[in-house]
Amino acid sequence: MTEKKKVKNEGYSFMRAANYATGQIADQAAYQSFTFLVFTFYFAIVQLHIALITVGFIIWAFWNSFNDPMLGYLSDRTHTRFGRRIPYIMIALIPLGLISFLLFTPPLPIGVANQVGNFIYFLIIIILFEFFYTMYALNTTSLFPETFITKDERTKANNVRQVFLIFGLIVAFILPGLFVEDYSAPSAKTLGEYQIFGSVLAIIIIMVGCFFIIFTPREKAEFKEDYKKAPGFLNTIKMCLKNKSFAWFIPVIIANWFVYGILPTLVPIYAKAVLFMQDAFMISILLGFTFISSAIFITVLWKPVVQKIGNRKAWIISMLTWILTLLPLMFLGPNMEILAMIVFFFIGLGLSGSLYITDLVIADIIDEDEVSTGTRREAGYYGVNAFFLRLAIIVVFLSIGPVFIIADWPVFTYPVSTEVQLGLRILMFVYPAVALSIAILAIYKFPLHGERLIKIKQDVQKLHEEKKSRI
Repeated sequence: MTEKKKVKNEGYSFMRAANYATGQIADQAAYQSFTFLVFTFYFAIVQLHIALITVGFIIWAFWNSFNDPMLGYLSDRTHTRFGRRIPYIMIALIPLGLISFLLFTPPLPIGVANQVGNFIYFLIIIILFEFFYTMYALNTTSLFPETFITKDERTKANNVRQVFLIFGLIVAFILPGLFVEDYSAPSAKTLGEYQIFGSVLAIIIIMVGCFFIIFTPREKAEFKEDYKKAPGFLNTIKMCLKNKSFAWFIPVIIANWFVYGILPTLVPIYAKAVLFMQDAFMISILLGFTFISSAIFITVLWKPVVQKIGNRKAWIISMLTWILTLLPLMFLGPNMEILAMIVFFFIGLGLSGSLYITDLVIADIIDEDEVSTGTRREAGYYGVNAFFLRLAIIVVFLSIGPVFIIADWPVFTYPVSTEVQLGLRILMFVYPAVALSIAILAIYKFPLHGERLIKIKQDVQKLHEEKKSRI
């Protein structure tokens, strides 16, 4: 009776989902602050040359090609009394918080005279950030499909998770505007304002992360022996890439993360150079509107749409919508602040579909893999997936760097030329539209849907029942 009650209590409940979802606050606060501010900080405030920033992010991404899959492999192979995932979260949390502050503390005075020293610091600190962020995020994300097994559990838990994710995005996009007056003003005053925000960010990450460690659901009993059957490092990568469903998922996620990356990276500069917005808080509100609307559209639109037509079709619709809502960014200009707010609000319509559907799709892929191999390898898949997400960041900076150089803007100056303004408009719409068009073609070929997906769900449920019977 006790064991049956225990298994029953490991199903879905709002409190269980909320305890897990707190991890999203620290995750999104850390990574989206990095995405939103680091480029602008080192380009406009520290005044690194755009070529150095591009080279730095390329080296960083090559490091990730080893770092991300390796951390996934190690997590799947780990066995402790705390489970496979929690020990890595414990190790990563405090360094992640401290490095989120150190991102904004270059060792040498800001300005073009200190390019080499500040570039070396930039390179080291973003690599350290990525190492500890991946250690934290990969393991928190891997707990999701392990904790919530059925489609109904995942759908309900994902609703709660996305709400908490929005809290993290508010910390990343709106909170900086309370401390920084002008995101792109190269001065000692602005440098200090960034550092104050960095210290507040570090405190939030560590406090929320500690709550998550204490209260998040632990690994289910039926998965505690899976570490014994986890494949080796190279085999982990090979098995992930040989999975046909995952292979079609890769270009979709690269394209989506390219758009996730390029929009917040450029918004502080686009808003100032194209819209002539000076106030940092108002610039933050632009992105705040996008993610507040995302929370609304996830609940009122994408949840029922996904339940009615499935992940694949819903994702296609969301990306088509996303392209259409990005189109006005080509035409916005000075004295259009109110229209810009409306445009950024509706950008959340397409964005929210992708935010909601991505983890549902990869959870289905992991289920398919478990049916094939008999072992759950969440961290292996999320590790390889994280590598391709970072590859998207290479594409972001290989897009930004050449456009800035062609427009004769290698080092930040203000005001900007009409060529720079055109380049920013193209980067904000044309490049994302091309990426999302490629993603639509790829997800159209995605094979895990319809009757095949129903069969996988039935098979994985039987497999879990067999594992429980052996406990």
